[in-house]
Amino acid sequence: MIKRNKHQQQSADVTSGPQRELTGNLLFLLASFAALGALATNIILPAFPQIAIDLGASIKDLGATLSSFFIAFALGQLVVGPLSDRFGRKPLVLSGLAIFVLGSAVCAMANTLPQLITGRTIQALGVCATSVLSRAIARDLFDGDQLARTLALIMVAMAAAPGFSPLLGGAFNSLLGWRATFGLVAGVAVLLAGYYLIRLGETHAQDHRTAPSITAVLRGYKRLLLDRRFIAPALTVSLVVGTLYAFFSMAPAILMAGFGLSSLDLGLFFAATVFVVFGAGLSSPRLVRRWGQVAVARAGVVIALAGSIGLAVGPENFLCFCLFLTVFLLGMGIVNPLATAIALHPFAANAGAASALLGFLQMGCAAAAITVGTSLSLSAYASLGVISATALSAAFFAFLATK
Repeated sequence: MIKRNKHQQQSADVTSGPQRELTGNLLFLLASFAALGALATNIILPAFPQIAIDLGASIKDLGATLSSFFIAFALGQLVVGPLSDRFGRKPLVLSGLAIFVLGSAVCAMANTLPQLITGRTIQALGVCATSVLSRAIARDLFDGDQLARTLALIMVAMAAAPGFSPLLGGAFNSLLGWRATFGLVAGVAVLLAGYYLIRLGETHAQDHRTAPSITAVLRGYKRLLLDRRFIAPALTVSLVVGTLYAFFSMAPAILMAGFGLSSLDLGLFFAATVFVVFGAGLSSPRLVRRWGQVAVARAGVVIALAGSIGLAVGPENFLCFCLFLTVFLLGMGIVNPLATAIALHPFAANAGAASALLGFLQMGCAAAAITVGTSLSLSAYASLGVISATALSAAFFAFLATK
């Protein structure tokens, strides 16, 4: 029997060189990593009325479970990215999933709103690792058009999760109660950890790792923030994602109180939006081959802006509301993967840090949009003006982006 030396054993699960073939197993894993955070975010939305009753809180107060999640999610990524560049992706993925399971258990056993907020914060600090590292792993393995295609498919999954999760959460709430939803997401995390160990493992080679100090990390983030190649597309996609999550936070009040939808109807509505995002994401690589990444991304953000303005005007009937939302989701589905690929492409050497900062900007914009939209003393429709303003800002940065 041939014995491997120590170096070979240490690098046995490290992919040697960029992997040019995107397999179904790899795509499923990276998409699941990206979608887990979104799944955990929106799965409790249909249960808000019951949670409010059980915990003695108002539905408006439950908005803190979303904003706290996004804030912790955003800040946690800034730590995870550089650590993964130093120690590899594997230990951060596994520890992140373990922390997420712990947070889910705290949520499931919560008897007060502060306890639920604490559990949600722990959840976010764990699941931020899989979200940021799904992009970093993709950058480890792919380059050029293949990277753009991979990120497009990953972003489709990430954008689809908020659509399907309320339907899943509504079903679990009706059958088993809202606490069971946290058991569900914890079980998904455990399964993903096992699948990751079996199918992929480490992708960041030992000789590519760096050991930066805190000062060096901060200096690296500063360079990224000042680099137009990164910051323009990063702010574009972050503001668009922030717009999407702001809409999801306002949707229960608009659709359930305004249009009279039930919790099941709300779940079905969100699920239907997935097909728009899915179609837009799948079409973007074809559009890129003809017109280029930057041009298509700019077109996507303009389409999203048009839809958001329609929503802010305040459609008088449900059909018009759905029409404007479809336009917005179509543009968002196009710009999301393309702006992500444009932002990450020039930074292969520090993909973890670049992905972390991008994730921080996305969740930061989401938290800000949700906080502003829910704190203003406006009607549900008037608060949609926040969405339009955010989308307008995204369009501004889209036209600053370069190839």
